[in-house]
Amino acid sequence: MQYIAYMKIKNEDILKIVPPRMGLFGLLFSFMNRLQATGDSFYEEITCKQFFLLACMNLYSSEPPTANELAETMGCSRQNVKQILDRIKKKGLLVFKQDENDRRKQRIFKTEKTKILAKKYLQKETEFMNLLYNGISDKEIRGVYKIISKMEKNITEQECEK
Repeated sequence: MQYIAYMKIKNEDILKIVPPRMGLFGLLFSFMNRLQATGDSFYEEITCKQFFLLACMNLYSSEPPTANELAETMGCSRQNVKQILDRIKKKGLLVFKQDENDRRKQRIFKTEKTKILAKKYLQKETEFMNLLYNGISDKEIRGVYKIISKMEKNITEQECEK
Protein backbone atom coordinates (compact mmCIF):
# COMPACT_ATOMS: atom_id res chain seq x y z
CA MET A 1 0.00 0.00 0.00
CA GLN A 2 1.35 3.40 -0.98
CA TYR A 3 1.07 6.32 1.41
CA ILE A 4 0.91 9.84 0.13
CA ALA A 5 2.33 12.49 2.40
CA TYR A 6 0.08 15.50 2.57
CA MET A 7 1.49 18.87 3.40
CA LYS A 8 -0.18 22.17 3.88
CA ILE A 9 0.37 24.52 0.99
CA LYS A 10 1.25 27.97 2.26
CA ASN A 11 -0.47 31.04 0.81
CA GLU A 12 2.88 32.42 -0.37
CA ASP A 13 3.44 29.23 -2.42
CA ILE A 14 0.06 29.23 -4.17
CA LEU A 15 1.14 31.75 -6.82
CA LYS A 16 4.04 29.44 -7.74
CA ILE A 17 1.49 26.74 -8.58
CA VAL A 18 -1.43 28.61 -10.17
CA PRO A 19 -1.86 31.88 -12.08
CA PRO A 20 -2.32 34.97 -9.87
CA ARG A 21 -5.99 35.40 -10.78
CA MET A 22 -6.83 31.84 -9.75
CA GLY A 23 -4.72 32.14 -6.61
CA LEU A 24 -6.48 35.33 -5.50
CA PHE A 25 -9.87 33.81 -6.31
CA GLY A 26 -9.12 30.84 -4.05
CA LEU A 27 -7.57 33.00 -1.34
CA LEU A 28 -10.69 35.17 -1.17
CA PHE A 29 -12.91 32.11 -0.63
CA SER A 30 -10.56 30.57 1.90
CA PHE A 31 -10.24 33.83 3.79
CA MET A 32 -14.00 34.42 3.87
CA ASN A 33 -14.58 30.93 5.26
CA ARG A 34 -12.01 31.49 8.01
CA LEU A 35 -13.33 34.98 8.73
CA GLN A 36 -16.89 33.70 9.06
CA ALA A 37 -15.82 30.82 11.32
CA THR A 38 -13.84 33.22 13.51
CA GLY A 39 -16.76 35.64 13.60
CA ASP A 40 -19.22 32.90 14.50
CA SER A 41 -17.08 31.94 17.50
CA PHE A 42 -16.50 35.58 18.46
CA TYR A 43 -20.04 36.45 19.56
CA GLU A 44 -22.16 34.43 21.94
CA GLU A 45 -25.50 35.93 20.90
CA ILE A 46 -25.22 36.35 17.12
CA THR A 47 -23.50 34.94 14.04
CA CYS A 48 -20.95 36.74 11.89
CA LYS A 49 -23.54 37.39 9.17
CA GLN A 50 -25.94 38.80 11.74
CA PHE A 51 -23.16 41.07 13.01
CA PHE A 52 -22.42 42.18 9.44
CA LEU A 53 -26.08 43.08 8.91
CA LEU A 54 -26.12 45.13 12.12
CA ALA A 55 -22.87 46.84 11.06
CA CYS A 56 -24.38 47.66 7.65
CA MET A 57 -27.31 49.30 9.40
CA ASN A 58 -24.84 51.85 10.81
CA LEU A 59 -24.28 53.14 7.27
CA TYR A 60 -27.83 54.51 7.18
CA SER A 61 -27.73 57.70 9.21
CA SER A 62 -30.62 59.65 7.67
CA GLU A 63 -33.27 56.97 8.13
CA PRO A 64 -33.36 53.28 9.05
CA PRO A 65 -33.00 50.92 6.07
CA THR A 66 -35.46 48.55 4.45
CA ALA A 67 -34.67 44.89 3.75
CA ASN A 68 -34.10 45.73 0.08
CA GLU A 69 -31.61 48.46 0.96
CA LEU A 70 -29.73 46.12 3.30
CA ALA A 71 -29.63 43.40 0.65
CA GLU A 72 -28.06 45.84 -1.79
CA THR A 73 -25.51 47.01 0.78
CA MET A 74 -24.62 43.47 1.86
CA GLY A 75 -24.43 42.15 -1.69
CA CYS A 76 -26.91 39.35 -1.20
CA SER A 77 -30.52 38.52 -2.00
CA ARG A 78 -33.50 40.05 -0.24
CA GLN A 79 -34.60 36.55 0.78
CA ASN A 80 -31.25 35.91 2.47
CA VAL A 81 -31.45 39.24 4.30
CA LYS A 82 -35.02 38.51 5.39
CA GLN A 83 -33.90 35.21 6.96
CA ILE A 84 -31.09 36.96 8.84
CA LEU A 85 -33.44 39.78 9.90
CA ASP A 86 -36.03 37.31 11.20
CA ARG A 87 -33.41 35.55 13.34
CA ILE A 88 -32.12 38.84 14.75
CA LYS A 89 -35.65 40.06 15.38
CA LYS A 90 -36.42 36.90 17.41
CA LYS A 91 -33.45 37.78 19.62
CA GLY A 92 -34.99 41.19 20.33
CA LEU A 93 -32.27 43.15 18.55
CA LEU A 94 -34.48 44.67 15.83
CA VAL A 95 -38.00 45.93 15.28
CA PHE A 96 -39.85 46.57 12.03
CA LYS A 97 -42.00 49.67 11.57
CA GLN A 98 -44.11 50.90 8.68
CA ASP A 99 -42.50 53.72 6.70
CA GLU A 100 -44.36 56.95 7.39
CA ASN A 101 -44.18 58.13 3.76
CA ASP A 102 -44.62 54.83 1.92
CA ARG A 103 -46.92 52.26 3.52
CA ARG A 104 -45.46 49.50 1.29
CA LYS A 105 -42.07 49.74 3.01
CA GLN A 106 -40.98 48.52 6.41
CA ARG A 107 -38.06 50.25 8.08
CA ILE A 108 -35.75 48.29 10.37
CA PHE A 109 -34.75 49.77 13.72
CA LYS A 110 -32.18 48.64 16.26
CA THR A 111 -33.41 48.16 19.81
CA GLU A 112 -31.84 49.11 23.13
CA LYS A 113 -30.68 45.50 23.38
CA THR A 114 -28.58 46.06 20.23
CA LYS A 115 -26.84 49.04 21.85
CA ILE A 116 -26.07 46.94 24.93
CA LEU A 117 -24.62 44.18 22.72
CA ALA A 118 -22.45 46.73 20.87
CA LYS A 119 -21.06 48.07 24.15
CA LYS A 120 -20.39 44.55 25.40
CA TYR A 121 -18.17 43.70 22.42
CA LEU A 122 -16.58 47.09 21.63
CA GLN A 123 -13.22 46.34 23.28
CA LYS A 124 -13.08 42.80 21.87
CA GLU A 125 -13.92 44.06 18.35
CA THR A 126 -11.16 46.68 18.58
CA GLU A 127 -8.66 44.03 19.64
CA PHE A 128 -9.76 41.75 16.78
CA MET A 129 -9.42 44.55 14.19
CA ASN A 130 -5.95 45.34 15.53
CA LEU A 131 -5.00 41.67 15.22
CA LEU A 132 -6.53 41.33 11.75
CA TYR A 133 -4.73 44.40 10.34
CA ASN A 134 -1.47 43.95 12.27
CA GLY A 135 1.46 45.03 10.07
CA ILE A 136 -0.82 46.33 7.29
CA SER A 137 -0.76 50.06 6.50
CA ASP A 138 -3.80 52.16 5.70
CA LYS A 139 -2.31 52.63 2.21
CA GLU A 140 -2.21 48.85 1.70
CA ILE A 141 -5.78 48.52 2.99
CA ARG A 142 -6.96 51.23 0.58
CA GLY A 143 -5.22 49.40 -2.29
CA VAL A 144 -6.90 46.09 -1.50
CA TYR A 145 -10.23 47.88 -1.01
CA LYS A 146 -9.86 49.49 -4.44
CA ILE A 147 -9.08 46.16 -6.14
CA ILE A 148 -11.97 44.29 -4.52
CA SER A 149 -14.31 47.20 -5.30
CA LYS A 150 -13.32 46.93 -8.98
CA MET A 151 -13.93 43.18 -8.91
CA GLU A 152 -17.34 43.76 -7.34
CA LYS A 153 -18.15 46.38 -9.99
CA ASN A 154 -17.24 43.86 -12.73
CA ILE A 155 -19.61 41.31 -11.24
CA THR A 156 -22.38 43.88 -10.80
CA GLU A 157 -22.04 45.05 -14.40
CA GLN A 158 -22.18 41.43 -15.59
CA GLU A 159 -25.37 40.86 -13.59
CA CYS A 160 -26.96 43.97 -15.13
CA GLU A 161 -26.24 42.69 -18.65
CA LYS A 162 -28.22 39.50 -18.03
